[in-house]
Amino acid sequence: MNQTELQVLVEKVSREWFGKPFLHKAEFNNRLRTTGGRYLLSSHNIELNQKHYEEFGEQELIDIIKHELCHYHLHIEGKGYKHRDSDFRMLLQKVDAPRFCKPLKSIKRRKIVAQYLYECSKCNQRYTRKRKVDTAKYVCGKCSGKLLNIN
Repeated sequence: MNQTELQVLVEKVSREWFGKPFLHKAEFNNRLRTTGGRYLLSSHNIELNQKHYEEFGEQELIDIIKHELCHYHLHIEGKGYKHRDSDFRMLLQKVDAPRFCKPLKSIKRRKIVAQYLYECSKCNQRYTRKRKVDTAKYVCGKCSGKLLNIN
């Protein structure tokens, strides 16, 4: 799918599901990695992740377009367009748009590995941390005992 086909698709989805025209620009943005799309407040344009279309097909892309069009139409109308707003959630339900897109399989996700293990000298409570803790400055959260590094 190229940019002009995407523009036509977004305009079609807007007319069919919202009954309103989409008057701005829709385009693929290859720099998007963790999201399916985004609505730009300043320009009213919509950017979509082409990898979602390639991995999951046209229906997933249409679902992402519906989600972004909810932001678009509510923002233009001056209503609550953010994820936490009730106007946004009601419109998502009305047009059957997902709140989140499917995670891409092609993106490698880093696992968070705890590198440091600490134990309280009084109550033996264990703490795992990614970063080093200054044991002279911090104490156990349960009993205020001294922390010992067990590595």
